[in-house]
Amino acid sequence: MTRRMSKALIGAAALLVVAAVACTDTTVQPKSTITDANVFTDVNSYQAFLAKIYGGLALSGQQGGAGQPDLDPNFDEGFSQYLRLYWEMEELPTDEALIAWNDVGLPEMNTMTWNPQSNMLVMMYYRIGLQVAWANEFLRQTTDATLDSRGVSASMKATIHTYRAEARFLRAYAYWHGMDLFGSIPLVTEADPVGGAPPQQATRQEIYDFVVSELNAIQADLPASTPANYGRATQQAANMLLAEVYLNAGVYTGAPQWASALNAAQAVITSNAYSLNPVYRNNFMANNNTSPEIIFAIAFDGTHTQTWGGTTFLEHAACGGSMSNGTYGIDGCWWGIRLKPEAYLRYGAGDGRTSYMVGPSGGQQIAVTSIADFTNGVAAPKFSNRTSGGVAGANPTFPDTDFPVWRLSEAYLIYVEAFLRGGGGTAAQALTYFNAIRERAYGNTSADLVIGQMVPGAAMLDTLLNERGRELLWEAHRRTDLIRYGLFTGGTYLWAWKGGVLAGTATDPKFNLLPIPASELVANPNLQQNPGY
Repeated sequence: MTRRMSKALIGAAALLVVAAVACTDTTVQPKSTITDANVFTDVNSYQAFLAKIYGGLALSGQQGGAGQPDLDPNFDEGFSQYLRLYWEMEELPTDEALIAWNDVGLPEMNTMTWNPQSNMLVMMYYRIGLQVAWANEFLRQTTDATLDSRGVSASMKATIHTYRAEARFLRAYAYWHGMDLFGSIPLVTEADPVGGAPPQQATRQEIYDFVVSELNAIQADLPASTPANYGRATQQAANMLLAEVYLNAGVYTGAPQWASALNAAQAVITSNAYSLNPVYRNNFMANNNTSPEIIFAIAFDGTHTQTWGGTTFLEHAACGGSMSNGTYGIDGCWWGIRLKPEAYLRYGAGDGRTSYMVGPSGGQQIAVTSIADFTNGVAAPKFSNRTSGGVAGANPTFPDTDFPVWRLSEAYLIYVEAFLRGGGGTAAQALTYFNAIRERAYGNTSADLVIGQMVPGAAMLDTLLNERGRELLWEAHRRTDLIRYGLFTGGTYLWAWKGGVLAGTATDPKFNLLPIPASELVANPNLQQNPGY
């Protein structure tokens, strides 16, 4: 499946599978204007159904960029797109980003002051549930017995077997987000009856065990990690998700899994399926599908995947002030997201990863004394709707730029952290990986570390966290990183507007988890609220 084909299928799938208006209960079958009797007469419908699950990460409804929304039609559809919501959960409450807008739900994300009724986290919970429901229904419709009853050929059954592995990956990906953001949530699979009793609340340990088990079980059945399978859940994408889950196992279960994290990251690296892109910025341009570094991406296309979330949001909202929208291949600036000062000041002189930023010389002040003023905070238009050759994307409103969920440099950084925390490996190998990232950023060896610095301890771990902040800026990792380091809540590390105070203030540890939405507690009596809410 080529990138062009996968993007077209994601768009076409919206015409085939009509989504649920709301999905607060993952035992409820997604509502549809179609039935299995009239859809699955065409074997191509299985591919389109799978594409709809992929599309759930990129699209917000059945008509781009808005119209026939997947979720509550009374809520702005653009605000309810999966990646846009997840990005806001991971970036806005941290030291990396804030948004100028005062739309319902956003101010509390900027300042870590949310509650169980906050719109953005409620929609995120629903999005996760919807992904799970779609994947479960796909798996129910593709058992061997069901396929045999429909007369599906042996060759097509073999293809669908691969599709089932991809659906299980996408379900595991959603459950990882649910476990990471909300902690203990219902665990529902295709084995659970549709329309049954409200599901029980699983522990975080149970969700963790399920995700790990699923990823190990499907590994061999996933597509190979080749350029032809770009955008799909491949074998190495599964290893990357395992690496992420293992990296944070101590948070999720109380039992760190540093060796497993290192081994999963090393499996990605030694697969030789990926290499660092010589130009960092090319990972975020309109033709970033050609980057040799991207392991798994959420695909966007100006023609086939039109949405007001995703990279449409990331590109338009990062533009404002004195910036010209044409520079980034878009047709307007939204004056929204900027850097908090701590993120900008983390970079050193000579670091090429700041080349796209617009600071004081462009009319953007470093300090953020007013959240609502776009010119407060350095602008960071990291994503662009122009190709690496300077050609504008096909549509100036809806970008062609894909969102890189994982890149090879992230695998390098996971190896380094797992080594530093006692997960095995060698200092020499960790140093090689770390310096490869630095050398690309600086264009030379001037910022390289030496072997004597690559030793376990607080100093090197702090260096690594800062490097993760620079390398993975605005790629939806920061909240999870800060929690793993014990710095997200409390008063050990303060940043601008943490807790709603300009200079930052200590916050309650309860904010390490988002609350279960109040509406869910009413709908499902089996659920208990997270502590402190």
